[in-house]
Amino acid sequence: MLTREKFIESPVEIKFELLHFFNKKDPLIVFDIGACEAEDSIRYADLFPDAAIYAFEPRLDNYQKGQELIRQYNKTNIIFENIALSNKNGTAEFHLSEGEPESLRNDEHWNYGNKSSSLLPPSEELKKHTGWLTFEKKIIVQTKTLASYVSEKNISTIDFMHIDVQGAELMVLEGAGSFCNKVKIIWMEVEAIRLYKNQPLKDEVEYFMKNKNFINVLDTVNQVSGDQLYINSLYFPDDHIKRLFAKRKKQKRFSRLKSFLKF
Repeated sequence: MLTREKFIESPVEIKFELLHFFNKKDPLIVFDIGACEAEDSIRYADLFPDAAIYAFEPRLDNYQKGQELIRQYNKTNIIFENIALSNKNGTAEFHLSEGEPESLRNDEHWNYGNKSSSLLPPSEELKKHTGWLTFEKKIIVQTKTLASYVSEKNISTIDFMHIDVQGAELMVLEGAGSFCNKVKIIWMEVEAIRLYKNQPLKDEVEYFMKNKNFINVLDTVNQVSGDQLYINSLYFPDDHIKRLFAKRKKQKRFSRLKSFLKF
């Protein structure tokens, strides 16, 4: 059974790729957008102890639990913000997810239902795929564009950005504006079917990213959803990216990879 402790202590899913482009002691700027209870933020802080981790979670109960975890694991390099990064500054309606699978009911170690909340309302497809998940409550949350936030904090570049905001990923990137050119690596959730109303699907995400000079170097999207890893070609030469594929092939790390279009 997955517990929070086991998850935090497990390796970062894309550790192999991140350590190809960065060193563990690099003073990176990392953004964890849609951080939930900050578990991933803590894992990134472990992997890159000299990094500054900026985590964003608009849902208050998740934010409060995340603050407790950050204190518990003594991660002083995590800046945790109770806001939603989006494509506008102001406020927005936020749809709260709740529930748990019948087989895992009363599991004290892991909240299954709090991880699907979104700025977008759920679709009928989502209800079909997760019959136990409910969206009965809505709250108003503060929203801020990424461009506004980095300007306020005097952040000139972001080395690595993890975006998991349940269908609103492109809203975050649209809010970055021209600052997208200053983001080096992006790991984000992508859907093949519309789990949230009006969310962009895989083809739309890929088109957007290609126009922003990003190269897709890892694709785990199945018939429903998954994740994609994008590298900004303005920061990494072709040879560096090509070596990643060679190293990964040698280790037989993945059986199904996204084709690197340039090669």
